[in-house]
Amino acid sequence: MSQIAGILEKLEGTSVYDVLLNMEDAYERVSSEQSVWYKKAKFTCPSGCGSCCENFEPDLFECEALYMSAWLLENQHEVAMQVAEGKFPFEKEKGCQFYNPNSDYHCSIYGGRAFICRLFGACSNHDKNGKKIWRPCKFYPSSILVTHEPPLKHRQYSEKETLKILGDVPPAMSDLMEVALSFIPDSERTVLIREILPSTIKKLLWIISMNDNDNPNGSPNAPLAA
Repeated sequence: MSQIAGILEKLEGTSVYDVLLNMEDAYERVSSEQSVWYKKAKFTCPSGCGSCCENFEPDLFECEALYMSAWLLENQHEVAMQVAEGKFPFEKEKGCQFYNPNSDYHCSIYGGRAFICRLFGACSNHDKNGKKIWRPCKFYPSSILVTHEPPLKHRQYSEKETLKILGDVPPAMSDLMEVALSFIPDSERTVLIREILPSTIKKLLWIISMNDNDNPNGSPNAPLAA
């Protein structure tokens, strides 16, 4: 079920509508492939960790920013309108502006989070021979890794080792990114959340107003965020 159904309905017939559908399909693929890994390996992040987010702020392609903006407008409209004015819920000099240190779940926009946030901790990479390699997240407590049977360490595991120990290998980050973001121009560059999100929220608000079929000549019927 779409988490941005209402926004998609308002954007139907626009190019942004297609971008958001592509992003939703890409995110669903990530979730589907990771769910297989979680089910077979039973290896997940420790409850309430969030260490990877404390001092990290994702930089986004515009398509990621548009999805994040649509998710906010759909699910946290008041927050979205504040962000459009450059006011983030957890402002800090370093780290993600949506990281909530007072919640066990930490991410305050989990359903709209970026690609890297979805992939980190639950993906593998390829070695020079094209084989998958996996290593536990660097923030994963060693005290928990050693309780695994057999015990795990903070080191690289080959595809064969990972299959033997955990019964599966998580999807490769490069494979997921290559397919999911294949429609992005090579010239496009990523921009930090705090720099790109206010403008993409305003962009969606403007397109929604201009796409209002009940409005003559597509004229906005209400003032947009300045």
